[in-house]
Amino acid sequence: MAKILIIDDDKMIRSTLKEILRYENYITEEAVDGEDALKKMQITNFDVALCDIKMPKLDGIEVLEAARKEGISTAFVMISAHGNIETAVEATKKGAFDFIQKPPDLNRLLITIRNALENQLLSNETKVLKSKIINKDYEIVGQSEAIKDVKNIIEKVAPTDAKVLITGPNGSGKELVARQIHGQSKRSRFPFVEVNCAAIPTELIESELFGHEKGSFTSAIKNRVGKFEQASGGTLFLDEIGDMSLAAQAKVLRAIQEKKIMRVGGEKEIDVDVRIVAATNKILKTEIEKENFREDLFHRLAVVEIEVPALHTRKEDIPLLCEYLLHKITVEYNSKPKKITQEVIQFLCKLDWKGNIRELRNVLERLYIMCDNEINILDAQKYVLKNG
Repeated sequence: MAKILIIDDDKMIRSTLKEILRYENYITEEAVDGEDALKKMQITNFDVALCDIKMPKLDGIEVLEAARKEGISTAFVMISAHGNIETAVEATKKGAFDFIQKPPDLNRLLITIRNALENQLLSNETKVLKSKIINKDYEIVGQSEAIKDVKNIIEKVAPTDAKVLITGPNGSGKELVARQIHGQSKRSRFPFVEVNCAAIPTELIESELFGHEKGSFTSAIKNRVGKFEQASGGTLFLDEIGDMSLAAQAKVLRAIQEKKIMRVGGEKEIDVDVRIVAATNKILKTEIEKENFREDLFHRLAVVEIEVPALHTRKEDIPLLCEYLLHKITVEYNSKPKKITQEVIQFLCKLDWKGNIRELRNVLERLYIMCDNEINILDAQKYVLKNG
């Protein structure tokens, strides 16, 4: 059932529109001004906003601009008693779906809303198609039994909302697994948001995850939407979760349990609807024994565990990986393909690959750059062994 936000400072107009839309079986919510509307849109995903233009605090055009800057895709139908062609053109340029003059003609209003909803549906379908293309870019390549097991688990867990913990060494493809889970899920038309927990300083991780209010600390010069809110409706990928501080772990646990967050410096709880997928190269049970990781958070995250195998345990996949990665490199460089000989592939299969697929890709890129027309064994030995 479609959700519609009615934004108008006139209570009578809000009540009238609400009554009409509820009769048409739409879910409605009201906002008394522009600031109130933005707060509500940051918490709830509305399909359509019926927005007055002349309002105190923020006018309708400013609300529309602010919503688009924050990545809110709600379809805006602007309504005004003071409208003219210039106002309508400006609203459309800013991203409004349509413009209707007050008092609105009932039939015109309902047709516009239906058209806006159909447009949103088409937009969402386009996003799904794009996600399938993106999913192809993050394909998990291999026919080994270990990789077949990983693909089988992904196929079973992706359609659910179960939390997943992905383990495995650096460079083995944990992010690919996370993206495949998202791409094959019912959330695929919504955002996939990644947080590298190891790359964010401890004092900033809360702001990164939960956002902050203007003035909550020295450098907080404006409101900031955190990763939990950005991932609304979609998947939040917490990479290197084992490196997160205990304090941040406690707040993540609360957010998972209650499905609510509070921005740093904020006073209002915000509902969040995200699927959590986490990854680590650490053995979390060992980290729990060392008191570096919360056991209750581990059990929350590890509803389903997927272990991504190291490359040296599935060397039979190296020929397929070489073909796939060389094709990607060729496309990225917008250059002609280069053949790789069987001798080179056999040579690569004998190496240890401590850096896993990431290391293999770097080696193939190096060979692609350094070799002329064909990647042969002499060049492979020269440019691979020389670089360790």
